[in-house]
Amino acid sequence: MRFDDFDKQMRVYEESLDQYILPDMYIVVRLDGRSFTKLTKEICKFEAPFDIKFRDLMVDTVKSVMECGFRIIYGYTESDEISLLFHPDDNTFGRKVRKINTTLAGEASAAFSLALGRVATFDSRVIPLPNKEKVADYFIWRQEDSHRNSLNAHCYWALRKDGANQNEATLELEGKDVPFKNELLFKKGINYNDLPSWQKRGIGVYYKDVKKEGYNPISNETVMTDRRELIADYEIPLGDEYRRFILNFID
Repeated sequence: MRFDDFDKQMRVYEESLDQYILPDMYIVVRLDGRSFTKLTKEICKFEAPFDIKFRDLMVDTVKSVMECGFRIIYGYTESDEISLLFHPDDNTFGRKVRKINTTLAGEASAAFSLALGRVATFDSRVIPLPNKEKVADYFIWRQEDSHRNSLNAHCYWALRKDGANQNEATLELEGKDVPFKNELLFKKGINYNDLPSWQKRGIGVYYKDVKKEGYNPISNETVMTDRRELIADYEIPLGDEYRRFILNFID
């Protein structure tokens, strides 16, 4: 059999499960750290409930994947997850789901592992969204998840530091509402409202024009130029303001 015929025959099996995101759909990709609870708490022993070094590793990973070849216009990270918003016109790999997932999971895993100095991996899922409103809903959803996780984590570790074991701390918080948890922290000297915004809301990463000092060899003088850089925003807004913030990236 000629190779071309053989190749065509076998590629049918290889491509039998391929999916493509339709051109009129928005693309968001979420990356999640695999077994990161064990990695952060047992292996690396990062500070609980939040650790600056781990935060910075996640932010640097977001920046790395945003510059790996796709047109990604907004990145968001909270805990061990990353969400990426693609430009509506991005057509990398023909919007093939398999290629998007494997490439971004590989890029994130490599970037984080190299920075950490040991192997860490991410999984990836493509989330097609039908309109701008659902895109904003998605990021508000993840931000609300960040708030819930943050409040639970601060309560859990406050109890653990007071001597409760894992089961006792978990049972103490099971079924409890937000006012109970805020009061629990307040009694332990922690005002949840005063905690850093990034711990409660997550962190946004996006391109911004920044002023940079340069040198003009022709005029022999120092000049200021605009450079487009990825910046990390540790004070992203909430609620309707955050909705408008997200919509600005795709309007």
